[in-house]
Amino acid sequence: MDTIIRIPDSVSKFDNVYDVLNERGMIDGVTDEAGVRDLLGREKIKFYIGFDPTADCLHVGHLIQIIAMSYMLKYGHTPVALVGGGTGMIGDPSGRTDMRKVMSVEEIDHNCRQFKKLFDKYLPFDDEWKYFGNEGVYSPGKQNREPLDGKAISVNNAEWIRPLNYVEFSYEIGKLFNVRQMLRSDAFKTRMEREMGLSFYEFGYMLLQGYDFMVMARDFGLKMEMGGADQWTNIIAGVDLARKACDLNVFGMTFGLLTTSDGKKMGKTAKGALWLDADRVSPYEFFQYWRNVADADVDKCLRMLTFLPMDEVRKLSSLEGSEINKAKEVLAYEITKTVHGKEEAEKALTASMKIFVDGSGSSENMPTTEMNESEFKGDGAGLINLLKNLKLVTSTSDGFRTVEQGGIKINGDKVTDKKCVIKLDDFKDGELIIQKGKKKFHRIILK
Repeated sequence: MDTIIRIPDSVSKFDNVYDVLNERGMIDGVTDEAGVRDLLGREKIKFYIGFDPTADCLHVGHLIQIIAMSYMLKYGHTPVALVGGGTGMIGDPSGRTDMRKVMSVEEIDHNCRQFKKLFDKYLPFDDEWKYFGNEGVYSPGKQNREPLDGKAISVNNAEWIRPLNYVEFSYEIGKLFNVRQMLRSDAFKTRMEREMGLSFYEFGYMLLQGYDFMVMARDFGLKMEMGGADQWTNIIAGVDLARKACDLNVFGMTFGLLTTSDGKKMGKTAKGALWLDADRVSPYEFFQYWRNVADADVDKCLRMLTFLPMDEVRKLSSLEGSEINKAKEVLAYEITKTVHGKEEAEKALTASMKIFVDGSGSSENMPTTEMNESEFKGDGAGLINLLKNLKLVTSTSDGFRTVEQGGIKINGDKVTDKKCVIKLDDFKDGELIIQKGKKKFHRIILK
């Protein structure tokens, strides 16, 4: 499956990537707007985005970062995908209300390897490029050569964080950080106001991330860090540290987080995170998530998550009433194509049209759960409990209410009895289709 991102030349009329990103509403903050725009128009730079390996899979929250790296690569810059084999041993406290689970070194290393495999799906990498050395604060590392044009590179900050001597690091790097200023940051302030507070262990994360930026700027000429808006304080820490410790002038840029019009994070489903792995979230389910976004979110998603020219984005976003569903269909298709490839996007589109146009809902691509035949023998299985187990309703009362309002169909027939029981006789050729409302379908097959 070829999902390497290839951005069409028609994506923008601009030739400076800063203007392209700005036009699409991706930029949230910049340490020096005029300086960054000038730098990106004047020379081809190395920049990095960091990914802490808190799981072994990327989710939709990472998609903005992947898209940003793809734009930068298209316009001649070199993305550095940093995996946090060092920082991941602590975990970023930004945006957290509690301390992250501490992972073993083996688990962190496994997740780092999985991340690199996932990056390879979307970006072409120069895997012959290597970083060597750095056995402590005083021992700079180096690259074996400059990266190839048109390729990204990847590095693991375990290379320079794990060898650190605590006392040496605390003195040489810690002395350049002001605790009073650190405590003013949103990353720490929120946690300090809560009963749990902030552990000293987590407090050191900002120093390590700042050190990441300094090391790469010093050792192989990195000029910029990019990240989500929640990373602003950490990015500033790196910019300041590179200047104080190495007299280097570097920059930072943040992107808006993927949120709905009412401020909630996108990418949360009834089953959990919206993963970019087809084994965790099927291409059909992924497609349906975007097909069902709120009308108010269509414009933002088209701008930030697709590579359609802005004239087309504006045209689709201006549709109203039932016509906006056409824009949602295009949105879902384009994002699914980026993440899962054209073939899977075509299949998901066909399945979706079958459901929305002819209402049959009988598609092998829809969300499916295998259940034992024994669960439906004898007295059968209560519909409400089944709906809860499939995450189609949130509670018994929600299930009762949905049935009373005529929102549930079994194999196309509306259910009116909230005490309905599903038995083997209800299955057709070992299959049963549950429909909630107009848009949600779920297939149960017997095993």
